[in-house]
Amino acid sequence: MFRIPLHRARPAVTLLAVVLAATAAGCSSNASSPSSPASGGAAAAPAVNISFALSNKTNQTYLPLVLAESLGYFKKEGINLSIVSVTSGSLAWTDMIAGKVNGVIGFYDHNIDLRAKGTATESVIQLNQAPGMAELVRTDEAATITSPADESDKKLGITGLGSSTEFLAEYLAAHNGVDVSTLHPVAIAAGPTFIAAMQHDEVDLGVTTEPTISSLLSQKAAKIIVDLRSASGTEAALGGPYPGTALSFETSYVQQHHDTVQRIVNALEMGLKYVQSHSVEQIAAVIPSWFLGTASKTAWEESLANEIGVYSPTGLMPADGPQSVNRVLSAFDPQVKGKTVDLSQTYTDAFVQAASSTS
Repeated sequence: MFRIPLHRARPAVTLLAVVLAATAAGCSSNASSPSSPASGGAAAAPAVNISFALSNKTNQTYLPLVLAESLGYFKKEGINLSIVSVTSGSLAWTDMIAGKVNGVIGFYDHNIDLRAKGTATESVIQLNQAPGMAELVRTDEAATITSPADESDKKLGITGLGSSTEFLAEYLAAHNGVDVSTLHPVAIAAGPTFIAAMQHDEVDLGVTTEPTISSLLSQKAAKIIVDLRSASGTEAALGGPYPGTALSFETSYVQQHHDTVQRIVNALEMGLKYVQSHSVEQIAAVIPSWFLGTASKTAWEESLANEIGVYSPTGLMPADGPQSVNRVLSAFDPQVKGKTVDLSQTYTDAFVQAASSTS
């Protein structure tokens, strides 16, 4: 069952380990392609309890994950999924490294950041081909803050310190000639807390996701200055692709739980295909009510329509995606700048390719 605790309580994780001799194939494992079937073989194996951490549980970029659970795709693959909701993306990765959860549903860019720090993690399926974010300025500040070039000494709203919203906000500032040290980041999460911070002048501008973006726009509380809700908008703003939300694990987990990872990727691949083959209205009809957050169904559908192009059509890493993300991080992240990271070790396409070849 898909369980998302209201607080940052972490359920105990009981994992029926499926340890196979074959290691995960692809860029990070340097092995042959996964041999497990894309579907149908899970019924013969015991069900596996798996836990993922994520932040901002109503973030629309998680849609393929939510669909995979609500439509029974995880159950079909013999996966019992538990989700731990945390207050920021960086905390999700901290929980995984600490062994409190098995994987993270979060931005691919953390894999590069962690590899630069000496921690081996990798993404196994790309849910989003773009960030699905926007940088917005308070309406009453829109005349003076018209682009990231005007952000010096401003209060910048982000979901959390060390999050991908902070990564991208700092790059946009640096790319537009602003000294990152002059920014004043404020962690305000997303959803109602982000909206309230904008409305009460606690921040001047901020980076967030849908449906928070559309909620602020509909209330005329903010205006967009950078739109990263599509692949084309992302390339225009960042100078290249920036693949967003992915499923990532520690590399050791991928190598030791090859069959389990394949079954999880199979389910998520089916979720991605559902997005590509159904209308916004059809998708809205099958999501659980909690995923609407505070938005009405009509507003949620409008938000989804605004970023429907964010979802990966294949689950594969976009061409030049790792190189582009590394370039962005190197522009401001002291952990990455000046370091050589083997980008081929930060992701693998092999599980997606195995799922697609037999689906």
